[in-house]
Amino acid sequence: MTGGPENRAQQATSPPAPLASGIPAPDFALASGPDSQLRLSDLRGRPVILVFYPADWSPVCGDELALFNELLPEFQRHEAELVGISVDGVWCHRAYADARHLRFPLLADFEPKGAVSRAYNAYRARDGFSDRALFVLDQDGIIRWSYLSPVDVNPGADGVLAALEALPSPANIGAPS
Repeated sequence: MTGGPENRAQQATSPPAPLASGIPAPDFALASGPDSQLRLSDLRGRPVILVFYPADWSPVCGDELALFNELLPEFQRHEAELVGISVDGVWCHRAYADARHLRFPLLADFEPKGAVSRAYNAYRARDGFSDRALFVLDQDGIIRWSYLSPVDVNPGADGVLAALEALPSPANIGAPS
């Protein structure tokens, strides 16, 4: 039976779905360091992987970001840019990236807190941090794949890799067939 009280209660507590494929990714500019910003639109022309995660220094986030760091050569084979986003501040990101030897930018969705995460339906307002969500954007900034993982589960990278494989290769765009 659908629509009963238990179903409505479940729907009310279910997390929102992340932004769906086929729509333009909301543009943003976030701090990537104390005196630097990264604007999503500046990455147009190549695929982009957005990794929203709850917090630096948490065990699941550490495993997830370490995996993505290890896969950087595979992402680069697809000419894709990898970007991590959480509500932590730039100094926390810097210390975390240095300690974990991360070789991709971590962006601070710090103030207004979670604004970009909210725009992607990847924010846990009751907890005050970003959800664990993944997005693959094509070279035109269109979302081609998204996934919202339970906060305590490392989603791995299989979905991201499959989404990158499904994108047209930047080298082949505009080439005669």
